[in-house]
Amino acid sequence: MLSRTADNLYWLARYIERAEDVARLLDVGLRMASLSLESIADSSEWHSTVVAAGCQQSFYAKHKEPTAQAVIDHMTRDPDNPSSILSCLEKARRNARTDRTGITTDMWEAVNSAWIESHALRDGDFALENVRKFLEWVKDRSLRFGGAAAGTMLRNDAYWFIRLGTALERSDNTARILDVKYHVLLPGHEFVGGTRDYYQWTSILRSVSAQRAYHWVYRDRLKPWLVADLLILRPEMPRSLVACFNDITRHLDLLAEAYGARGECHRIAGQIHSRLRYGKIEEIFQRGLHEALTEFIDQNIVLSGEITKQYLS
Repeated sequence: MLSRTADNLYWLARYIERAEDVARLLDVGLRMASLSLESIADSSEWHSTVVAAGCQQSFYAKHKEPTAQAVIDHMTRDPDNPSSILSCLEKARRNARTDRTGITTDMWEAVNSAWIESHALRDGDFALENVRKFLEWVKDRSLRFGGAAAGTMLRNDAYWFIRLGTALERSDNTARILDVKYHVLLPGHEFVGGTRDYYQWTSILRSVSAQRAYHWVYRDRLKPWLVADLLILRPEMPRSLVACFNDITRHLDLLAEAYGARGECHRIAGQIHSRLRYGKIEEIFQRGLHEALTEFIDQNIVLSGEITKQYLS
């Protein structure tokens, strides 16, 4: 496969996944901001959402305060934010159109119909009181694309690049959603295990569709270290970091076998996977959850660069 084609497929998957993950991150912010009447006016939840999304530079270049509506507009439809949801859908459609023959008809229809429908949206659809419906629409369209890929693509290098892009983007955003909680959201005086703490963790679980999964796995009341364990170390959970790296290492191995060469990306992915596979949540909390997640995000960025060097340039 030409590196240009591989690059288009890889980033098509990443943009679709990023649109969904930004929607989930905004959902966390909306749920946490609605925990109490006082917190709706508090900007800390919205600042943390901007930080977790990695778009604080572009946001604060245009806005002085992280109000709810300003953050929603920036992360959903601001053309100056390359990671806004509508920007991601635009770029995903462009990549899909460029390599129309590399994807199936069902995949193209999923991407193209989402792009067409996004152009019919109006200002009111992004208002604070209506935006949840839009976020659910984004998640639905992303799931439609993923289902089309899983159900209609040949299991060859095109499929492996799609899955690689999806898993890498998903792992990055799961780490960012978790990092919202303990880095900037929980005030220093807040009692860990208190009522507000409980509902914040519940909001995170609901936003990654993992609340029922949590109770199936642990059969226990909600505990912060078990939520982190589920989203970092449990392979049963498809959005966990270790589950994502199960996919990443598997598809990198398939590409290495098909192309007859391994590179630095395989070594880095193996190292990250090993730490996750044999890690313990107690050790992560002792070291610091924020520190561990920040290091993971930084390593993901390095891995992405090495994948580009090996296959996409």
